[in-house]
Amino acid sequence: MEEKFKIKSYGYGELAQMYFPNISKKSASAQLRRWITESETALPRLKKLGYKSGIRLFTPAHVRVIIDEFGEP
Repeated sequence: MEEKFKIKSYGYGELAQMYFPNISKKSASAQLRRWITESETALPRLKKLGYKSGIRLFTPAHVRVIIDEFGEP
């Protein structure tokens, strides 16, 4: 049985590697950052929730926005 993705706090690299499992954590983080900064809707929504460049931890609210924007990893 497949596990359902859980909305909880995730480290930046941890969540990035869920989206990009076949590349290094550093590259996965850079790619996720690129997705977020290039999104016209994700970045403003995340900023309203306290997201700032350089954060190391996504809150459950941040994760929900990312899932809404990019789908489950």
